[in-house]
Amino acid sequence: MDSLFLAACRGQSTPHPPLWLMRQAGRYLPEYRDIRKNVTFLELCKTPALAAEVTMQPIRRFGFDAAILFSDLLIPLEAMGLEVVFTELGPTLPAPVRNAADLERMHVFDPWGGTPYVYETIRMLKDKLGDTPLIGFAGAPFTTATYAIEGKTGKHFIETKKLFQRDPETAHRLLALIESATRSYLLAQVAAGAQAIQIFDSWVGVVSPEEWDEFVLGPTKALVAALKATGVPVIYFPNGATTILERIAQVGADVYSIDWRLPLGEARARLQAGASAPFAIQGNLDPCLLLGSEDRLLPQIAKVKREGGGKGHIFNLGHGIYPETPIASVEALVRAVRGV
Repeated sequence: MDSLFLAACRGQSTPHPPLWLMRQAGRYLPEYRDIRKNVTFLELCKTPALAAEVTMQPIRRFGFDAAILFSDLLIPLEAMGLEVVFTELGPTLPAPVRNAADLERMHVFDPWGGTPYVYETIRMLKDKLGDTPLIGFAGAPFTTATYAIEGKTGKHFIETKKLFQRDPETAHRLLALIESATRSYLLAQVAAGAQAIQIFDSWVGVVSPEEWDEFVLGPTKALVAALKATGVPVIYFPNGATTILERIAQVGADVYSIDWRLPLGEARARLQAGASAPFAIQGNLDPCLLLGSEDRLLPQIAKVKREGGGKGHIFNLGHGIYPETPIASVEALVRAVRGV
């Protein structure tokens, strides 16, 4: 029998929406901060016993309906040949990819040999999670490409847009290369035991409709199709892209994760205008609501549940949980979503 999470991914009715949170293993948890005192972020990602432990922490504390692998979006870029430096201020790539010559430094990689710690972590988690499904993940081709091009977390994405406009051939080659590497990386996660995959398109909200059509849709749709062929549900998170949801629906995901900028009912209707097959929806409570009072939080939780419709809805935040979030707010969220 499917878990609540997997049933909702497949569009089925559930007694209440399954609940998990983006960044649910992270700095808002004191037990996570205790581990981070002794290791760097990259050491944590690359040490399977520790990565498995922090993946389990929110499951033990809150009993979420799914776990998500603890890792980072930029792990594949490092395996593709780019230096990635993680600091408390965020990741940087000292030698970004800005032209065709730079692209020659990148290559596809064997995931089992290039990132073996990811799959060892998944194997460890399968023994620990019991009936709780594990979500694997990676960045979408566009979002991953922005890091390679910008060399950091972007603001205006000038270098990315410049490459698209001045050298579209190189941009297409870069996106295709990243899609190929990400495909192998995620297929290996499924083979290792991940029961669903989320593709994070964290920065796709900066593209125009024309850029989406020309550069982004093709590699994203190809990646989703390859993963769906395994039979595991594929969740696509197009953060900030509510203005082009009709186009977003063309990627063919099983589940669309919606940010907090649009009510779920409106998002579902706009996705249906572009979709060729049924889909489920995930989201979309504003994570800032967890920083306030329960008097303001609880009505908004109820609103998201109503808009989710009770069928094919996974309750989540509209973005990752903030480090400042009180534990009591998450406990209140869990009670309210489950109706206890």
